[in-house]
Amino acid sequence: MYLNFMNVDPSITGSPGVTAARPKKVSIFFLLGPAFVAAIAYVDPGNVAANLSAGAQYGYLLVWVLVAANLIAVLVQYLSSKLGLVSGQSLPSLLGNRLSRRSRLAYWGQAEIVAIATDIAEVIGGAIALKILFDLPLLLGGIIVGVVSLFLLSIQSTRGQRPFETVIMTLLAIIAIGFLAGLFVGDVNWGQAAGGIVPRLEGTNSVVLAASMLGATVMPHAIYLHSALSVDRHGAAPRASIPQLLRASRWDVVLSLVIAGSVNIAMLLLAAASLRGQDGTDTIEGAHAVVSANLGEVVGLFFGIGLLASGLASSAVGSYAGASIMQGLLRINVPIVWQRAVTMIPALVILGIGADPTWSLVLSQVVLSLGIPFAMIPLVRLTMNRAVMGQYANSRIITIVAVFASGLIIALNVVLIVLLAFGVD
Repeated sequence: MYLNFMNVDPSITGSPGVTAARPKKVSIFFLLGPAFVAAIAYVDPGNVAANLSAGAQYGYLLVWVLVAANLIAVLVQYLSSKLGLVSGQSLPSLLGNRLSRRSRLAYWGQAEIVAIATDIAEVIGGAIALKILFDLPLLLGGIIVGVVSLFLLSIQSTRGQRPFETVIMTLLAIIAIGFLAGLFVGDVNWGQAAGGIVPRLEGTNSVVLAASMLGATVMPHAIYLHSALSVDRHGAAPRASIPQLLRASRWDVVLSLVIAGSVNIAMLLLAAASLRGQDGTDTIEGAHAVVSANLGEVVGLFFGIGLLASGLASSAVGSYAGASIMQGLLRINVPIVWQRAVTMIPALVILGIGADPTWSLVLSQVVLSLGIPFAMIPLVRLTMNRAVMGQYANSRIITIVAVFASGLIIALNVVLIVLLAFGVD
């Protein structure tokens, strides 16, 4: 499949100072990439912890959460990409230009909390994977994940956006293989899985897990990041190219999130089929042990490799997002190593004090769920603003759907807070 782009060729006019435009065919596959980088956020170790916990504790009950979250994610990530392509600026930059200094600092504060919660999941998840695969201490594993993520980020800074996207897409493929492998030998009850599409909850803990799954899927830092990725890939795109770039972006978003959504659902189905009622499945390490015992060492190995790829890739992408947020809201360029250090420290502290890593992962995703409205509401408002988007402003139906999705997320968060505050079971 090809798209026509306007390409300037000086030879048409015969004068080096005057150019004329003529169409150039570009493969749509060459334009894929930004959404695949953002999609790493949807299959990070926080997803693993939340989805395995949901499947092990409630079977197929919460399949509907993943389906709904992925549909919301498709809309949100496309809007973020569109905002970057049309405006030529990232979401954090647009907000930074519109907020007062005090408001920018406050907004950056909550965004930084989100970045820290993100890194907790990614560093701890990678450390657990290294313990599973090589029996390394968790703290040492966390340090290794941080160092390797810096190496992955150096690819972007030294070799450019496209090689970085290629590396991340390769890791996404490894993640998909790692977590889909168990479905081929697992005993999934497909009838019950289909029944899990019907929305329902069972008590406070199921609400906590639902919020965790939502926060792990529609991640705030991915909303901020995607607009920055589009700008970094395409720059200030010529107006004539925007329709074609938006079409390519739709393909990019749908393909990447179909893969990410399939991986998430596969995790839950695997847990529901193989971990339900098993002792020791309340931790990722325990779940790995049960998966290996029930489905074989090969599946267990794939599980560990998928988790490690997830931790490494998502840690690098999370740092990229943190740097974009800081640059846009604080208007300063902070070396990525410092951003990496700020967000890594809490994760290493958690590992160092011996806190339950799996439950820390789940709680970090709840924090992310609480942060979604702070990213999603400005995104919807900006993409419906004709002063920013011109003819590409959201249609009425898109605005209604986006507002409805934002309302659902806010309602779930309010219910969660009330249930936790009053200790309702």
